[in-house]
Amino acid sequence: MKKVEAIIRPESLDAVRMALEEKGIFGMTVAEVQGRGRQKGVCLQWRAGEYCVEFLPKLQLDMIVDDKDVESVITAITAVSKTGKNGDGKIFIYPVEDVMRVSTGERGKAAI
Repeated sequence: MKKVEAIIRPESLDAVRMALEEKGIFGMTVAEVQGRGRQKGVCLQWRAGEYCVEFLPKLQLDMIVDDKDVESVITAITAVSKTGKNGDGKIFIYPVEDVMRVSTGERGKAAI
């Protein structure tokens, strides 16, 4: 099993969710986060002068998936969220030792 952690633009969420559902991936956790990378911040012009936002709003999606589904999850996320511009996000893959569904006590793949 693997944990797929994707940082995406907020406006991509619905498209990513639908693309993952088409691949049979329904479970995920979504959190609002802020960050910066190569995109750095954004500077805007206001009447009073320039205003810079150093950390931009992003969404973090966390999913636990079977090893065989990792590439299909990556493909689904990038297919709908890639604009080709800085700030599209990142995807991290981590090994997962075990999973337990609290309500039933199921473990491993059955708990995904």
